[in-house]
Amino acid sequence: MLLKASSVSKSFGPVKVLKETDLQINRGDNIGLIGVNGAGKSTFLKILLGELKQDTGEILRYTEKIGYLPQFAESSPDITVKDVLGRPYGYVERMKKRIRDIEDLMASGDIGDWNAVAEEYSMLESSMKDYAADDKRRMMEALNKVGLSSDLMDRSMYSLSGGERTKVMLTRILVQAEECDLLFLDEPTSHLDIETVEFLEDFLLDADCAVVVISHDRYFLDKIVTRVSEISNGKTREYKGNYSDFVVKKMIDIDRMEKEFQRYSSKKRTQEEIAEELHRDQWFSTVHKTRKKLISKMDAKEKPEDMESITVRIQAAEKSGKNVITAKNLSVELGGKTIVDEINLDIMKGDRIGIFGSNGEGKSTLIKALIAEIPSNGELWIAPGAKIGYYAQNHDGLDMNLTAEEQLTTVIGTERRLEARNMLARLLLRGDDVDRLISTLSGGQRARVALAMLLLKETNVLVLDEPTNYLDIPTRHAVEKALNEYDGTLLVVTHDRYFLDSVCTGTIEVKNGKISQSAGTYSERKGMANIREIVMDADEFRVLSPFKNWVNGRKYTKGERVLVTPAELGSFQWAIDQGKIKRTGGKQRKKVCVDNENKQP
Repeated sequence: MLLKASSVSKSFGPVKVLKETDLQINRGDNIGLIGVNGAGKSTFLKILLGELKQDTGEILRYTEKIGYLPQFAESSPDITVKDVLGRPYGYVERMKKRIRDIEDLMASGDIGDWNAVAEEYSMLESSMKDYAADDKRRMMEALNKVGLSSDLMDRSMYSLSGGERTKVMLTRILVQAEECDLLFLDEPTSHLDIETVEFLEDFLLDADCAVVVISHDRYFLDKIVTRVSEISNGKTREYKGNYSDFVVKKMIDIDRMEKEFQRYSSKKRTQEEIAEELHRDQWFSTVHKTRKKLISKMDAKEKPEDMESITVRIQAAEKSGKNVITAKNLSVELGGKTIVDEINLDIMKGDRIGIFGSNGEGKSTLIKALIAEIPSNGELWIAPGAKIGYYAQNHDGLDMNLTAEEQLTTVIGTERRLEARNMLARLLLRGDDVDRLISTLSGGQRARVALAMLLLKETNVLVLDEPTNYLDIPTRHAVEKALNEYDGTLLVVTHDRYFLDSVCTGTIEVKNGKISQSAGTYSERKGMANIREIVMDADEFRVLSPFKNWVNGRKYTKGERVLVTPAELGSFQWAIDQGKIKRTGGKQRKKVCVDNENKQP
């Protein structure tokens, strides 16, 4: 065992973030720590590290060799690359602290045994020199692995570009993993391109240290974790397996808890009615009190948490023509430099194309050129009936000096304020959040405002640049479900491989200024085995009369319950139209094979 947290709680003022959180970390563990934005994941992680003090509960650490990658890269002008790569190192940091403490003691003169203190100080200094030499070598090797020059070692983080800072933080993982027994990672894949994320996955799978990772990257979680600990309503619940296993087990868990709670509630209500009847009929007796005592001793069952779900439906405008965008020998130059060239594309109505590639390769430039947002050379034709909605990666269309409500009324007019508020409420932005300046909102909240603006426009072509950035997992599922139901054309830049598999039916890779296009999902393009099935939201239907689905070859009997995902809806549409099945209003998550989404699992 490396670390154990038991019944940890933490409050900030009147807000109780953590109530009863538990976690045991053993050698060789790869644990995913998940939860919605604001659930307390980063707070819990800082408590485990000792950076925050819990209000109640116990933390037992059995190792000092603990590494940590924070969510946000350092950018202070006083912090060098070398400083970032070397911290924190658990036992090394403690040696440094002990050296400082001894120096303070020497300065004060309040020392009993000078010889013993001097000997300890000399030993610590010698150990630090050995570690410093070894650290420098490993740091330089790690920088080279991620494509950075060792000349950056003494540069301040403030002087680096955003991409360089991200790579420095990645290097920090490589350096620390070699020395640590336990490595904590807070959103390590944020702003990394797919190639770099896959490099990180392979590295972590080969590392000897235990890993605890906070992440919204479902593909990443599927690849590396073997246990999932979910924080919800301040409590932790643990599941064995990767993220896809967690989703299925979570739904089973909720279903079981709901049935147990209903049975408990029904039994309790019956006993209470009997007690009241006894009290009325035998008012002179105390038998009803005995009955009430028995009720109070019943084994109470916990009601499953009420998870607010984001409901998003994208309304498509009238359909465009068969050909939406055609590019022939298109090229884009910026600042006298060719970013992408030899672009030959025919984007057809209903295409769902995912665009990926390394950072800086020109993905955003490509889509801006294709919708004529920036000038290009060559032939470009956009269908006159194309009504394009564009979602910018950095939410460039948002005015930081407006509130969320005011931002939406710039699209639909001030007379439609109620409609704007309703749209924000569907995306779980309510109350004070609606009236706050956008500059004060979190990244995830800003993303929802930008998405709300897009939903209020009628489009038949959606061009999205990193639409899942800053969004937690439930919100990503909601966006994917909405896009799967959208019957327009999709052109999406993303590093989210799960998104590429669940939404896109074709991919484009941008590399070395060129593009390469292929049909199918990202996993199919890479020739990967189906390491997991895609989990999608599914609507529940009830079979009203027997029928056979000729797509999957399965017969359905009257009264049977059928779960239908957006990807399968086409094969069931005739049955819906003929009144063979009827939607019940229920929803569940369901696994769908990525290589054959039209087959019933």
